[in-house]
Amino acid sequence: MAIYGTGILAASLLIGLLSGRLIGWLVGLNANVGGVGIAMLLLIFCTDCLRRSQRLKVPTENGIAFWSAIYIPIVVAMAASQNVLAALTGGAVAVVAGVLSVLACFALVPLVGRLGGDRSVVNEKKSPL
Repeated sequence: MAIYGTGILAASLLIGLLSGRLIGWLVGLNANVGGVGIAMLLLIFCTDCLRRSQRLKVPTENGIAFWSAIYIPIVVAMAASQNVLAALTGGAVAVVAGVLSVLACFALVPLVGRLGGDRSVVNEKKSPL
């Protein structure tokens, strides 16, 4: 039932895009600044709050997972391609800032992995090949 959860996803996307547009307007840009990221964080926050209060039904959760698996990577890829084009035309400082932020994220992956909890694998079966 992919239709369940679509309202939560749509609401978080609209709020995120409006917030990004407002942030862009406040800093003097005619652009959406972080709207997709705000929408994703809002979706995660809302679903987590609903799950903790046990008001998120299984079909709704499955619908959110379905749309997240399809929609969010596409939007992130589109936003990333726009940012790369803007960075390449914006000069060397934008490119250096982008490269440094990616390197910082790669460097933080092991730290976040350690904070994630138990790493033990339970009943891992080895392939005969």
